[in-house]
Amino acid sequence: MKIGILSRGPKLYSTKRLVEAAKKRGHEAEVVDYLKCYVNITSHKPSVHYKDRILNEFDAVVPRIGASRTFYGTAILRQFEMMGVYALNESVAISRSRDKLRSLQLLSKKGIGLPVTGFAHSTKHTDDLIKLVGGAPLVVKLLEGTQGKGVVLAETHQAAESVIGAFMELDAHVLAQEFIEEAGGADIRCFVINDKVVASMIRQGKEGEFRSNLHRGGSAKVMKISPEERSTAVRSAKAMGLNLAGVDLLRSKHGPLVMEVNSSPGLEGIEVATGIDVADKIIQFMEKDAKPWNTKTVGRG
Repeated sequence: MKIGILSRGPKLYSTKRLVEAAKKRGHEAEVVDYLKCYVNITSHKPSVHYKDRILNEFDAVVPRIGASRTFYGTAILRQFEMMGVYALNESVAISRSRDKLRSLQLLSKKGIGLPVTGFAHSTKHTDDLIKLVGGAPLVVKLLEGTQGKGVVLAETHQAAESVIGAFMELDAHVLAQEFIEEAGGADIRCFVINDKVVASMIRQGKEGEFRSNLHRGGSAKVMKISPEERSTAVRSAKAMGLNLAGVDLLRSKHGPLVMEVNSSPGLEGIEVATGIDVADKIIQFMEKDAKPWNTKTVGRG
């Protein structure tokens, strides 16, 4: 199988591990910078061009698309799908997961546990919005934020009003969300492949930090999860239509709550913490699933 890894960073841990795992299992793998791709959109023979050549040799592609490049990255991925190339995660599913509001609405529709979340446009509704999520302390999130950026813990009602008002004045879209105090600054990352949790870890924020992101100095260790947590993670990935997902859960008094479903989860944290060769498991799944035109969502927008 010839596999294209759509990534801007050939030296990134996740990209390197996927290339290594593919080659170890006897496949060819090439890293393609999707921002350097361009497309020919035609009814009869759509194509993707890269460095003055047409990319028509791939049997499958693995999208490693950065959040800030979602629009262009998914456009390139969609073109591969229109050519019949198998995508590990499809363009529509990635777009769903990257839209925080849309993803929460889809999870809610499926009855999956979530922190109480509010969304509004006008600053006139700020007071009601704060009350809606249970009052202070509460979390204010920018819809466009990633890796813990654009996430603020407002500890008082007045602080929440100020933060929400400031974001709205900048014409930014924000969510107000219930603060799950009993989580203690920790969350659980479940790595889901093909409706199965293959690895899980608990991430703990550094002292005084409510965000547990490893990029922000958090620590991680292997974690055995409960059947309910396992089921929640699998159902969340399925709701997004993702074959591969990193599902972030909080432990609350009311059971597991989903914070986010990540369509391009990093491999370094989970592999180092658990000792599990996740990259190999991804390639193994693709060997079974990667068939021409094996696409769930192509043509659905």
